Amino acid sequence: MLLRRHVSLLRSAVQHAHLTPALTPRSNLRQYATSSSTDEKDIAVVGGGITGLASAYYLAKELPRAKITIYEASERVGGWLHSKHVEVPNGRILFEGGPRTLRMSPLAPAGMVTARLIQELGLIDDVLYTFKDSPAARNRYVYYPDHLVKMPHPSAGLFNTVKTILSEPVFRGLPSGMLKEPFQDERDSRITDESVGSFLARRVGKVFPDKLVSAVLHGIYAGDVYQLSARSLFPLQWHLEGKHGSIIKGLFAAPGPVPMLKRDVDLIREQNPRDLDPKFRKNLLRCSVYSFKNGIQQLVDRLTERLRQNKNITFAPSTAIKTIEKDSSTGGIKLTTTAPSTDPKPHTHAISTLFSRTLSTLCPSPSNAPTLLPTLAKTHAVTVMVVNLYFSRASVLPVSGFGYLLPRALPFAQNPEFALGCVFDSDAIAGQDSLSSPGAKVTVMLGGHWWDGWTAFPSAEEGVAMARTVLARHLGVVEEPAASNVSVQKECIPQYTVGHYERMGKAHGELKEAFEGRLRVVGNSYTGVGVNDCVRAARDLAKGFADERSWDVRTGLEAFKEEEKWVRGPVVRRRKPGEEEEEEEK
Repeated sequence: MLLRRHVSLLRSAVQHAHLTPALTPRSNLRQYATSSSTDEKDIAVVGGGITGLASAYYLAKELPRAKITIYEASERVGGWLHSKHVEVPNGRILFEGGPRTLRMSPLAPAGMVTARLIQELGLIDDVLYTFKDSPAARNRYVYYPDHLVKMPHPSAGLFNTVKTILSEPVFRGLPSGMLKEPFQDERDSRITDESVGSFLARRVGKVFPDKLVSAVLHGIYAGDVYQLSARSLFPLQWHLEGKHGSIIKGLFAAPGPVPMLKRDVDLIREQNPRDLDPKFRKNLLRCSVYSFKNGIQQLVDRLTERLRQNKNITFAPSTAIKTIEKDSSTGGIKLTTTAPSTDPKPHTHAISTLFSRTLSTLCPSPSNAPTLLPTLAKTHAVTVMVVNLYFSRASVLPVSGFGYLLPRALPFAQNPEFALGCVFDSDAIAGQDSLSSPGAKVTVMLGGHWWDGWTAFPSAEEGVAMARTVLARHLGVVEEPAASNVSVQKECIPQYTVGHYERMGKAHGELKEAFEGRLRVVGNSYTGVGVNDCVRAARDLAKGFADERSWDVRTGLEAFKEEEKWVRGPVVRRRKPGEEEEEEEK
């Protein structure tokens, strides 16, 4: 009840904040223009995925006179956002090779940035919503130990929720662990980070990380709960234990909204959702997830289209970067590429959106050291195989919902294929297919941290066979799919393992020393792996260019060296009927 009150208060505060008006759908790339001399820049954006495209977009708004070149190693831009239309006997369907949905919540300000971007790009009419009362929003499953378990949802009612928690083995031991959490020992003040699994096992017991949280992290990071960083993935819980000795004690320590990082609260106030189109805003707040009629790739396609309209932006496809070096003669950056011309490409600045370990290999050291950025070389990323299947019969699945995830504790006999989870695409997002009669789409994800150390991966045929075996064992689906698509996304999700925060702080120092602010980094290797995280990071980096002063030496990783400031969100004091609510800030 207290948490529900917290959410309500913060949502009301966000809706009534008085902030700078947002751009309208007809806004162009120059609306955020400044008159600063910082406009006179020639910036290389290395990488043409969602982060690179968004970086170029926001840079063009903040620095309208700057020249921007987007270097992309492959022929197409868009990176992991890749939607594919496939012809089937009864029409045409859409398969997603990577991320497939977006989400917006008042408590997740990065989603507001993406929503505003969608409005600026004129994509509102192409958005498809999965509302919170839909089966996909209400029905989410974990498979354990040999059957699907529906996760508790308010629509199930209190009786059914309690019955599920007390009867299902996946929850066994969790209620008692939660009751004991306030009385557990505090962590040693010398510990600066630990794995999510270790952290939660200390607080509530191993059931929670092994059977539940590990499944969730398989769906987001494809990672190992006992390798991923608690401080980076669960910063609020980490902060509450450090300050109050207990997560639950921390939540009840003070009235009002739960603590948030000050930079997130500042962004909430700036990205006022009331500046969005009213119908768009209403639908976003009502939906669980959303996408586009032509798939998630429609976002990067429209971004690309808008960028090509700007004469100061140049695309350099099929142009891989070989080295990134500081130009001692100009103080800028020079890039060597695979382009036919062997002359280095000069720029005043470069922004890398590449996987951080890849970036480290492009920055050779003049000494005997292999790289100028050794800390970035330590980042690990996992490989995921995405297997899309289409069945002509809509009722082939025994249940409806968003899909199910597989926890770390699942017996090996139930998952020898090393699957991470399965999405019921036809339920997750409706309206992307053109069919004379309905069918069923599913996506099975394989690999992730289970494939760490592998040098070779299953073929497409083997991937389809493995996915079908998973569906047969878990769901009883034995039909032959009418269509399939397999993609192996190598090193697609960087892993924020224990010590990530401190490593990024050290990497900030290495970048600062080696490139003196001329090379900056942004992307899913640093501050979040989701699409919303990448779009927000691109915006923040661009605003940093416009706001910097002559004494600033920025790298994109400044936040890792700054003190984390936790504050209470805006508090809304209810007024009498007919009066506006009054905001009080702490």
